[in-house]
Amino acid sequence: MTDTTLKHLAIIMDGNGRWAKERGLKRTKGHEAGAETIRDITTYCADHSSIETVTFYAFSTENWKRPKFEVEFLMKLLDQYLKNELPTYQKHNIRFQAIGCIDHFSKALQKRIKESEERTKTNSSLTQVLALNYGGRAEITQAVNKLIAEGKKSVSQEDISAALQTPYSDIDLLIRTSGEVRLSNFLLWQVSYSELYFTPTLWPDFTTEELDKILKDFEKRHRRFGGAV
Repeated sequence: MTDTTLKHLAIIMDGNGRWAKERGLKRTKGHEAGAETIRDITTYCADHSSIETVTFYAFSTENWKRPKFEVEFLMKLLDQYLKNELPTYQKHNIRFQAIGCIDHFSKALQKRIKESEERTKTNSSLTQVLALNYGGRAEITQAVNKLIAEGKKSVSQEDISAALQTPYSDIDLLIRTSGEVRLSNFLLWQVSYSELYFTPTLWPDFTTEELDKILKDFEKRHRRFGGAV
C-alpha cells in the first residue's frame, strides 16, 4: 500500500519562546506571533484539495509546569484567538473542535471553546482541532476506562480507536517545528503509521510556502503500513 493522499495533518508547534528570545522579546510575543501562524496554516489547509483535518498541539498536560504568568497569558491568548477567529472560520467554512481535558480551564474559557464548536459545527471544508490540556497517554487511558465502564471484558484496536477523543482518522503526516525530534506525548495512538517531518524552522517563522514544500515531499514517500516494498 503506497497511498500518499493527505487527509489528516498534525502539527507540533514548537519554538515560540526561542523565536522571541532571538529577537530580545518576551516569550509572550512569540506566542502572539505563533497564533498568527496558526491562522495562516489553517486557511491554507482549508483551501487544500485533500486535507480534511488539521490538528495543532496547542497546550499539553505538561505545559502547566511553565511559569504562572506565562500560563495565564496563554489562556488569555487562546480566548482572544477563538474570539477573533470566528469570522475566519465562517469565511473559510472551517469547523473548530477541541480535544483534551478543558475542565481545568476557567468557566469563561470553557464557554468560549464550546461556543466556537457550536457556531462552526456545520462547516465542512476543514476541521481545525486544537489539542488543549492534552496528552496522548491520558487519551488512551481514558478510552480504555470508558470501554471498561461500558462493560467491555476485552477490547479490540477498533474499540479503542472509536473511544478516543479524535475519531476522525489516523494521522497521515506529523510535522514538528524548531528542530526538536520527538513526539512529546502527542496523538500516540494515531501516529502509529504516520509519516514524520522535522523542520528546524521556529513556529512563528513557519510559512505556507514551507508547508507546501513539505507536502510535495510527502507525496514522494512510499507508505507501506508494515507491508513489503
